[in-house]
Amino acid sequence: MSKRLGVGIIGTGFMTRFHVQSWKGVRDADIVAICGQDAARAREVADLCRQLRVGDPQIYHDIRSMVRDPRVDAVWVVGTNDRRVEMIETICEEVASGRATLRGIACEKPLGRNVAEARRITECVQQAGILNGYLENQVFSPALVRGREIIWRRGAAISGAPYLARCAEEHSGPHRPWFWQGSLQGGGVLNDMLCHSVEAGRFLLSSPEVGYDWLTPKAVTARIASLKWTRPEYAKRLRDEMGPEVDYLKSPAEDYATAEIVYETKDGNLVVAQASTSWSFVGAGLRLTYEVLGPEYSLAVNTLDSEAKVFFSRRVQGPAGEDLVEKQNAEQGLMPFLADEAVTYGYTDENRHMVQAFLDGVPPRETFQDGLLVTELLMACYLSAEEGCTLQFPVAGLESYVPQVAKGTWSPASLVRSAKPSPLA
Repeated sequence: MSKRLGVGIIGTGFMTRFHVQSWKGVRDADIVAICGQDAARAREVADLCRQLRVGDPQIYHDIRSMVRDPRVDAVWVVGTNDRRVEMIETICEEVASGRATLRGIACEKPLGRNVAEARRITECVQQAGILNGYLENQVFSPALVRGREIIWRRGAAISGAPYLARCAEEHSGPHRPWFWQGSLQGGGVLNDMLCHSVEAGRFLLSSPEVGYDWLTPKAVTARIASLKWTRPEYAKRLRDEMGPEVDYLKSPAEDYATAEIVYETKDGNLVVAQASTSWSFVGAGLRLTYEVLGPEYSLAVNTLDSEAKVFFSRRVQGPAGEDLVEKQNAEQGLMPFLADEAVTYGYTDENRHMVQAFLDGVPPRETFQDGLLVTELLMACYLSAEEGCTLQFPVAGLESYVPQVAKGTWSPASLVRSAKPSPLA
């Protein structure tokens, strides 16, 4: 057994760069291959790997060729949502046929655009007998992991388990056009970002000793809306920046979503996880917030309450960028900055954990089964929002369900149209 893991990454976009940057803190593994259709972007990612000294990757434009490379021991799937099933199927076919040998596959969130896709992906790796890891970075965030450990060890052990978690992710919108298109991405901000907040809430409310088996989902309530990007002036701006295929006056996706999931704990109590996400947030940049309430304690985390800030007067004028914080919205005034976003957001510890699990031949803390459950909860959220009611979980019929946003039939006016008349009328 090799003491180092050779990793091949599929994808050359924004998320891949985050993973590459995080690799500075990952031991026992090298990035040995990059696979992408855009040759120029693939070269840029490979050059970044060499610059950071995290690998000297070979560039591939074909997945089958990459996984057959004997240096590739594991694959990180970071490609677009619409090709995820195809990518996983291809990898598993190569392994099942004996043409490739892998110790593991790690896949970015969300696992699928709907339950059918997520289940297909999960079945593929199970049939091929490959260890798999669900790349949900937020549950590896040092503040979240340490905070959870403290409140359960000190607070829950004395006064009882926590009963409420609130998790939110907010920023001004994605970087690439496909993220904004419901048919390609699988939805809007709910599918893109509520997956983070749902799993973070489940993580915080789960007993560290028992794990996720501590919780059983029982009910889901959700609401979606387009609050900013369907306003004519912003729809035009979005179209101008992202291209004619992103037209929110004709085919909008939600830019705001909120959900409430009720869980039953192993000891028979009901607890609540609230999640909120937005592509219409205006602030310094990406904001992640978490709260946990228990009988005699609480936890609060806000990534924009950073340990350092800078101030630039109005006389300091320069080009727009994201050198202080992801999704940065300003270059002047009092600005927080993060010393190492890959660490703060959990990418470094996530990738270190996945590498160690694959080298040890054991399942990671987050597997495709977790990603499948998250997808089921997300689809239940979409259906709840469409129906305007609370749904019992598990929800019948989710295997064939595709959200209206993904089908291009959703109307932002449904925010009030789905409301039910008063039973007292």
